[in-house]
Amino acid sequence: MIAFSTCWNSQKHSDGLSMVEEILELGFDTIEISHGLKVSLLPGIIRAFEEKIVKVSGVHNFCPSPVEVLIDAPDCYEFTSHRQRERKRAIDLTLATIRTAERFNAKYIVMHLGSIPMKRISPKLEKLASNDEKESKAYEKLKSKLIKKRQKIAPLYMERSVSALDEVLDEASKNNIILGIESRSAYEDLPNEDELVTLMEHYKDTPTIGYWHDFGHVHRKHNLGLLDHEEWLSKMKHYIKGCHLHDVKWPHRDHQVPFKGEINYSKLFNQIPNTIPIVWELSHRRTKKEILESLSEWKSVFDNNAQ
Repeated sequence: MIAFSTCWNSQKHSDGLSMVEEILELGFDTIEISHGLKVSLLPGIIRAFEEKIVKVSGVHNFCPSPVEVLIDAPDCYEFTSHRQRERKRAIDLTLATIRTAERFNAKYIVMHLGSIPMKRISPKLEKLASNDEKESKAYEKLKSKLIKKRQKIAPLYMERSVSALDEVLDEASKNNIILGIESRSAYEDLPNEDELVTLMEHYKDTPTIGYWHDFGHVHRKHNLGLLDHEEWLSKMKHYIKGCHLHDVKWPHRDHQVPFKGEINYSKLFNQIPNTIPIVWELSHRRTKKEILESLSEWKSVFDNNAQ
């Protein structure tokens, strides 16, 4: 199933129905309601859903956006925060997102778990890679520093994430909603790949929790030499509940339309189950012309029964 994320156009609309209609004009009939969605857009989306104008595959936490946050900021509250009230706010907003998903008979929620409070090194690696210095000693030294420092302080933040998941698990399960733990683009975010495997094993008897594969995020790490995209997908294919689809221009310019970057979808989609949602998650900077051309190419490359 193909769906289209509202992150592309939600910020420019004041009416949810007109937002939906613009997406329908592109050739999609199903949306993922993304983070950053203003509460004022919900009535129009509800109308479109109730009148069977559009289907809703899933929702991205937090949805709707917290009223006190004036910009699109999905990480404004984190399960990993050292402030207890912020962790509670993140949990409360997640419970509200579950109610949003239930309202639209959505099957999943895409989840960010948080981050490790450390100086960001990933942007420095990306800058070096952009300058063709990926093979330099400076690059290797910086990458090693990032991995070692993060590894040392991560366990506490993993504990907080698991604790938060446990608090929302029953509500999601009761409503038959999958919590898809998303792969993140920065190594300082949580979980990293080892932690994702740990989480999947921890919740292996809990069908409510699974892995959400973000092609662009993972490929950014691939470009930095932090993982191999194809090997990672092979390792995680049994846990995958859905995907965010976007391309990456070297080394980190993500949320491009498919086939305009470096990702070899034909090779990677051998690891993707046919039954899961594939959600186009594009930057608001992508034009309608770009999207229409990319979608046409996508349909010519892949059997559209599932993709």
